[in-house]
Amino acid sequence: MKKNRFITGYSGLRALAVIGVILYHLNPDTFIGGYLGVPIFFVLSGYLVTDHMLRSYKEEGSYNTKSFYLSRIKKLYPQLIAVLWLSAAYILLFQRNLLVKLNQIVITNLLNVYNFWQILNGQSYFERFATNESPFTHLWTMSIEAQFYILWPLVIWLLVKYFKKRKGIFWVLFGLSIFSALEMALLYKTGANINRIYYGTDTRFFSLGIGAALAVIWPIEDLKPQVRKSDTRALDIVGAIAFIGMLLLFFSNTMNPQSAFAYYGGMLIFTVLTAIMVGIIAHPGSHWNRWLTNPVFNWIGSRSYGIYLYQFPVMIFFEDKVTDMADHVLLYHIIEVLIILLISELTYRLIEKPMGKISWAKTKNYFTQLFDIKRKDYLRKAEAVVAVLIFLVGSMGIIVSPTVKAENFNKSQLAERIIANRKEQSKDNKTLIAKLRKSKKKPTQKTKLVKEATKRAKKHPVNKSFEKYGISQVDLQLARKVQLTAVGDSVMAGSSNDLKRLMPKALIDAAVSRQLDVAYDLLNKYQKKGVLADNVLIGLGTNGPFSMNDLDRLMHQIGPKRHVFWINTHVPTKQWQDQVNGLLKQASKHHRNLTVIDWYGYSKNHPKWFYQDETHPTPVGSKHYSAFVVKTIIEHAKY
Repeated sequence: MKKNRFITGYSGLRALAVIGVILYHLNPDTFIGGYLGVPIFFVLSGYLVTDHMLRSYKEEGSYNTKSFYLSRIKKLYPQLIAVLWLSAAYILLFQRNLLVKLNQIVITNLLNVYNFWQILNGQSYFERFATNESPFTHLWTMSIEAQFYILWPLVIWLLVKYFKKRKGIFWVLFGLSIFSALEMALLYKTGANINRIYYGTDTRFFSLGIGAALAVIWPIEDLKPQVRKSDTRALDIVGAIAFIGMLLLFFSNTMNPQSAFAYYGGMLIFTVLTAIMVGIIAHPGSHWNRWLTNPVFNWIGSRSYGIYLYQFPVMIFFEDKVTDMADHVLLYHIIEVLIILLISELTYRLIEKPMGKISWAKTKNYFTQLFDIKRKDYLRKAEAVVAVLIFLVGSMGIIVSPTVKAENFNKSQLAERIIANRKEQSKDNKTLIAKLRKSKKKPTQKTKLVKEATKRAKKHPVNKSFEKYGISQVDLQLARKVQLTAVGDSVMAGSSNDLKRLMPKALIDAAVSRQLDVAYDLLNKYQKKGVLADNVLIGLGTNGPFSMNDLDRLMHQIGPKRHVFWINTHVPTKQWQDQVNGLLKQASKHHRNLTVIDWYGYSKNHPKWFYQDETHPTPVGSKHYSAFVVKTIIEHAKY
C-alpha cells in the first residue's frame, strides 16, 4: 500500500514535468525553463530505481537483474518502437524531406545511443530553418535513461560489495554527480560544442546521480508515517521552498538553455531542488504527496511516457502543414495538445498497458485467437491489420532512407551568401572602425545635405539599379552620408552587402541564430571603442521573442540622444512573429527615439521575395529589403 501511495505523488510530479516540457516546446521563450522537466524525470528514475535495488540487497542479499531488465524492456521498447515506426510511416507518405538519415535515427534509438548520434549530427541553423527540427530530437533522454538502466545494476552491485555502510555509497554517488556537473561547466567554459554538453551522458549524469544518492540516505521503507506536527510543518515548508524555487527557475531568463548560467550550475541547482521535492513527497509525514494527487495529474502522470514521446512528432508534423502559424498561435497549440493527448491515450491503452504485462503464454494465446477464423473479434483483427500496415510502411521508409541524398543546406544560395557577406562585414568594419576613431564628426544640417544631394542626383547618380525598388536618387545620395551602427540576425546578414552598398559609412554586424541578448555586448563593445553611431539599426526578432524589459534595457543602454531603427519581423511560420511586431509597435509609443521599420507590412503580400522558409529574402527580396530599410532611415536619421 505504501508503494502505491508514493507512486500517486510521483505521478503528479511527472505530470508537472511533462506539462513543462510541452509548454517549453510550444513556446520556449515564455516557458524558458520547461526543458527542466527532463531533470525531474532523471531524478525520479535515479531515486526509485536505486531505492528498489538497495532495498532488495538489504532484505534478500541480492537483486534480480534479469527481472529488472525485462520490466524495463516491456516499459520502454513497445512505445518507443511505436513512435519510431508511426513517424517513419508518416514521413514516407507526407514529409519525405525528413527521410534523410532516418535509418540511423531508428537504429541508434533501438541501441540506446541516440544522444551520441545527436552530438555528432546536430542540425545547423540553415537545416533547422529549411526543414524544421527533427521530430526525434527529444528522444536523447530515452537513450540516457536506457544506458542508466543497463549499467546501474552493476554499479549498485559493486557499491554494495565494496562499501558496507550506506554513507560510503552516498559519497561515491554524490561525488560522481558533482564531477558530472563540474564537467558540464568546464566544457561550456572552454567553448565545447553545445550539443556535446547538452546531450552527453556524462554531463547529464548528475540528475540521475543525485536522485540515486537521495535513495541511499532517504529510503522509502524507512520513512515513518508517525511524526510530530512540528515535523510535518517543517516538511511542508521545505517542500514549498523547493517547489517555489523550481517554479522561479522554470520562468527565469537566466535558465535560457542558450545562456551560461544554465550550464554553470543552474541545472544543478534545479536538480537539487527537485531531489528535495522528491524526498518530501516520499515522506508519509508530509502533505505534499496528497496535494500532488488528483485525477488530472494521475491521468497525465500515468500517460507521461506516451505524451513525452509523441509531443515532438505531432508538433513538427502539424506545423509543417501550417503556413500561417503566427496568425492562429493559440488555436493551433490547442489542436496540437489535443492530438498529443489523444494519441497518448490510444497508445497507452493499446500498447503501453497491455505490453507491460506481456508474456510468452499471452503472446501465443493472442496470435492463436487472432488467426482463429471462427472467432468474430473483428476489432482485434482490424487493430492487427492497421499495425501491420504501419510496420510495413514505416519499414519501407527506414529501408529507403539510405538512398535519399541529403541536401547540404550549408551550401545553399542563402547560406553561401550569408557566409560571404559575413567575411565582407569583418573586413569592412575593421577598416571603417579605424577611420571613425581618427575622424571627428561634424554635425550637418539636413536641409543643406538635401540640397547637395539633389544636385548630385542630377549630375552624378549612384546605385541607379535600386531606383526600381522604390527609393529615389536623392535618398540614395543621402544614404551615402549616413553614419550608422547595425546589429542583426541572419535576415540582415543575407542583405548586409546591399545595405553596405547603399550606406558605405554603416558599420554592420549581422550573423545567424542571434537573439536580442547578443545586442547588449555588441553595442557595448562598439561604444567602448567610440564608434557607436548616432543612428543605430537593430534587426533582431527572427529567432525568438523578447520582453518589454529587454527592449527597454537596450534602449536605455543606447541612450536617448541616439536614434534607434528597429526592423520588425516577417517569419509567418513561427508563433512569435506577431508578438515581436506588436511589442515593437507598443515600444515606439514610449520611446520617442525609436522608429519601427515595418518590413512585415511592406513584404507580407510578396511571397516571391522570400526563400522557401518564408523568412529570408532572396537576392531580389534583399534589394527590396535594403531599399525599404534605407529609405526609412533617411527620413528620420541624424546627420
